[in-house]
Amino acid sequence: MSEILLCAEHTGHYNYPLCCACGDMKVDLWLENPAQIKYSSGIQRGKNDKLDAREIAAYTLRFQDRARLFALPEKRMASVKLLVSERDMYMADKAKYQGQVTDDKRFTSKDDYEAKCKRLKRQIGDLETSIVEIEHAIEKLVDEDESLERQRALLLSVDGVGQQTVIKMIVTTNAFRDFRNGRQFCCHAGVAPFSYNSGSSIRSKSRVSNRADKNIKTLLHMAALSVATRQKSGDLHEYYTRKVAEGKNKMPVLNAVRAKLVLRMFAVIKFNVFYDRNHAFEFA
Repeated sequence: MSEILLCAEHTGHYNYPLCCACGDMKVDLWLENPAQIKYSSGIQRGKNDKLDAREIAAYTLRFQDRARLFALPEKRMASVKLLVSERDMYMADKAKYQGQVTDDKRFTSKDDYEAKCKRLKRQIGDLETSIVEIEHAIEKLVDEDESLERQRALLLSVDGVGQQTVIKMIVTTNAFRDFRNGRQFCCHAGVAPFSYNSGSSIRSKSRVSNRADKNIKTLLHMAALSVATRQKSGDLHEYYTRKVAEGKNKMPVLNAVRAKLVLRMFAVIKFNVFYDRNHAFEFA
């Protein structure tokens, strides 16, 4: 079994039973991005499970020197990850129900709306109770782990970074072990701009890729909005204000703020020091 390399498409928590089985049997497991396999396999005609398995096997044999072996996270980290996933599910349901409460008011009769609103608010209340329970459970798990508790404290010292962003960063990066540096994570989160040029005729502005972790990108965007527009002081607020005053589009400037927040979070973890607000930054 030690001589076997098993490659599978990374499909999130659906891979968990396979990961557990490979761990029990001591089989090396390589979880690869499905898009990476797809675009390296040439033109494809038709699709079925048998054909997909052949493509993955061919990819594994050809690029086995690039294999990054998967390791199950430690028990406490795995528990936090599952709780965060469950919380995200409840938050999505809550937003869906709240949208119904708001949208239907103008277009339904008063009696129908009140009856529906009563049922929806009951569902929202149950979801809010579950979300609070999950947040307490996550907080307890982090408090019980000295390393995670230290990382949480360090990340919270960065301006604009809140509790939800901190926990999501720790889970996504596997306690900052799965990414070498902040620039690599910026690419994963979809905040790293890429150029799109070809020859002398195609000249497009640099833009971010749609291949990104949209969940963490949303949290980073909210953090950037908070520190750049809602706070009336700080170097990032001054940077945002100056760039907008120069005529820059607001969204690329906000994206730059998102990237700066990521780099700061990785810096405080790397050097194991709290963020220093008096540190002198030089922004271009």
